[in-house]
Amino acid sequence: MKFLRQFGLAASAALMLTQAAPALAVTEISWWHSMTGALGDRVNNLADEFNKSQSEYKVTPVYKGEYDESLSAAIAAFRAGNAPDILQVFEVGTATMMYAKGAIKPVSEVMKIAGEKFEPSVYIPAVASYYTAPNGQMLSLPFNSSTTVLFYNKELFAKAGLDPNKPPTTWQEMISDAARLKVAGSKCPYTTGWQTWIQLENFSAWHNVDFASKNNGFGGLDARLKFNSPLHVRHIEDMANWAKQGYFVYAGRKSEADAKFYSGECAMLTSSSSVYSVIVKNAKFKFGVGALPYYSDVPGAPQNTIIGGASLWTMGGKKNEEYKGVAKFYKFLSQPEVQAKWHQETGYLPITTAAYELTKKSGFYEKNPGTGVAVQQMVVKTTDKSRGIRLGSFPQIRTVIDEELESVWTGKKTAKEALDAAVTRGNDLLSRFEKANK
Repeated sequence: MKFLRQFGLAASAALMLTQAAPALAVTEISWWHSMTGALGDRVNNLADEFNKSQSEYKVTPVYKGEYDESLSAAIAAFRAGNAPDILQVFEVGTATMMYAKGAIKPVSEVMKIAGEKFEPSVYIPAVASYYTAPNGQMLSLPFNSSTTVLFYNKELFAKAGLDPNKPPTTWQEMISDAARLKVAGSKCPYTTGWQTWIQLENFSAWHNVDFASKNNGFGGLDARLKFNSPLHVRHIEDMANWAKQGYFVYAGRKSEADAKFYSGECAMLTSSSSVYSVIVKNAKFKFGVGALPYYSDVPGAPQNTIIGGASLWTMGGKKNEEYKGVAKFYKFLSQPEVQAKWHQETGYLPITTAAYELTKKSGFYEKNPGTGVAVQQMVVKTTDKSRGIRLGSFPQIRTVIDEELESVWTGKKTAKEALDAAVTRGNDLLSRFEKANK
């Protein structure tokens, strides 16, 4: 009984001490994103790995719809005073975020608040420069950056008498291959995803020509569109003719074309490099990866392609403790091992040179031919015409371009009429954005 009384007293004392000692609070970090399916699972895994690596912070990823939906939701949440700590924003939303006064905290400032070492030079230049302000300040953290590549069905190439290990490198070769594929029975020799991003935005950078004035918008809000040049008109006119001849099949504005390729329906596809993992999972045939085609008679081509995907923006109005947690998470995401794994599993670009070198050293590119094409298109010094495109109201401008391109594919307008109209309508949006942000 004496032992039980002593044990009871000791247990009571221990309980009182436990109740008196303040529990170590974990700082919650909310992360709104737009990744679904396997990519959404990988986002959750990244958060889990970070959370298990330390005990001070907990990152909670929340899917908030597609990019445009999550951006709208975040703007509304910021106005209501309950914005997330981290927001994944697609690349065309960059200007919107830049000019949202007080809504964001630049990544360079976040790292400084946390006392974390931050070197923008470790990130691949063509990626980092897109998210960097004119004064050299890095605004957001590159995350799921991709670029466009050409996927092709090796088995259909062989059936058409084409070399299955030699993808077309120029548009001239592309149409020649498409004609051979059609003769061999293909009802869809070529299709494309993301037509505005690939056939006009990346097309411009790849040929080192302006998409817009003022260094494609990097030089100021008074930038205006220029993608109705003779070269742009030539390309869209060519594509319209290919559609009439049955060489090119339009599938939709976004990623609808991807399924037409990995199902075996279409022989060639230009789309995001991030589709690689989806094709690997779904295709029942051997496929290859090539660079985006270019016109061989255009001086300066090929230059470099530009990025798609998204970056991570830190929202403003948060406590320093939250910013410290965000900085720790960003540091975790930027580790070469973490980035290399993300790159290899998804097809997105490695955002740091170290991650690229680590992947190369591991033999991944040799074991998976074609996976290095996207990186090779980006690891070159950019020009004022190929750095990227940063325009206000860019999502709305893309919608305008989509509408006008569809009028070409349906034969309602010529390429010149459609591109002239898209430039006029797009410039009206730019003018309004400029007035609203002066």
